[in-house]
Amino acid sequence: MSRNQKDDPAQNEEQPVENGAAEATSNEEEAAEESVSEEDVLVRLAKENDELKERAMRLAAEMENLRKRTQRDVADARNFGISSFAREMLTVSDNLQRALEAVSQEARDQANPTLKALIEGVEMTERAMLSALERHGVKKIEPHGERFDPHFHQAMFEVPNEEVPANTVVQVVQTGYVIGERVLRPAMVGVSKGGPKPESAPSQAETGTDEGASDRSE
Repeated sequence: MSRNQKDDPAQNEEQPVENGAAEATSNEEEAAEESVSEEDVLVRLAKENDELKERAMRLAAEMENLRKRTQRDVADARNFGISSFAREMLTVSDNLQRALEAVSQEARDQANPTLKALIEGVEMTERAMLSALERHGVKKIEPHGERFDPHFHQAMFEVPNEEVPANTVVQVVQTGYVIGERVLRPAMVGVSKGGPKPESAPSQAETGTDEGASDRSE
């Protein structure tokens, strides 16, 4: 070491001060880095938490929709699963009704006890069949006197009649049926023409059944 370095106390004191300042600056930078790092972690965790909440809510909504859809499918299967079978039974009921209509009232009055018992048995069979179908949600469409509704009625012909509003059902050729809110078989009807314009009145679709029944009929 040179003599000048030994004899200059100011220079010897300056070096530790500079070292101390550098250490302080380094500590501050490390503290700032730690602070920024912790803040970033908190922000990231908060964001992840929000994403998890949103995902959980979305999953809960999907599960609720699935539950409702499953319930609806089960209800539809229970209510409408017999539609094809019910239609076939209605055909049998139609044949029984035709057989009864083929026997005039005069023939019934003059029939012997055996024929009368047979006629009564056919009537009881038809009533029991329709009653069983009704217990499973199958009901008659009673359109006579109502405004024609294409959702529930099938027009077969027109009947000139100036005394009733136009497009009124004045004759039922074949009885119609619904199952639940669906049309099982539309009623075949004759409608009036030539009368006054019908007033705006609620139809059977608006009072008892869904308007879109024909779209959902099978």
